[in-house]
Amino acid sequence: MTGTPPLYALAQHSIGRYLRHSWRPTVTGLGHLPDSGGAILAANHLSIADQLFLGILTPRHIAFWAKAEYFRSPGPRGYLTRQVVTGMGAIPVERAGGRAVLSAFDAAVPVLRSGGLVAVFPEGTRSPDGRLYRGRTGAVRLAHQAGVPIIPVGIRGTDRVRPPGARLPRRHPISVTFGPAIPVHIEAPADIRRLTDTLMATIQSLTFQDYVQHYART
Repeated sequence: MTGTPPLYALAQHSIGRYLRHSWRPTVTGLGHLPDSGGAILAANHLSIADQLFLGILTPRHIAFWAKAEYFRSPGPRGYLTRQVVTGMGAIPVERAGGRAVLSAFDAAVPVLRSGGLVAVFPEGTRSPDGRLYRGRTGAVRLAHQAGVPIIPVGIRGTDRVRPPGARLPRRHPISVTFGPAIPVHIEAPADIRRLTDTLMATIQSLTFQDYVQHYART
């Protein structure tokens, strides 16, 4: 089983304490989160703040994705960046397409199989208008490859923390809701799309967002 990296734990107690005190976010459905064992947390994506609030409200360490450039930045500032992303237990992801993207999934599989949590945003990018967009199939494929369930997560209010045109963050009610685990069993290629649609429908039931039948533009 993977443990919580010390830097991640420090961030939860420092930054997390500030965010919990200032925004007083609510969390429900933690009973659906397993105490141990690997799982994918699949959430809607409204804002860059999603990672922050999901991280501080989840009692276990979450491995988030980080641009691969952060792991090889040169100079003193690059060294500090490398120490931070490594100390937080982040997973490197290449911004190029094709096999480079698949390598990020390859890096996530050992984390999941060793009992860790990995966060995935199935929409593939932040929602441009607050609606929930069609899910990409990567979360289901990764869960199948690693042999772990998917925990749907609904995040609300983070898009109001720093709306367009605002210079400083604003206080706004924020909630994170965990739904029942979705087991992933694939017997035919069509199951991948079906399970992805089931996942998105479950997330929608947690967020009450309007659903869009096509992918959000990256």
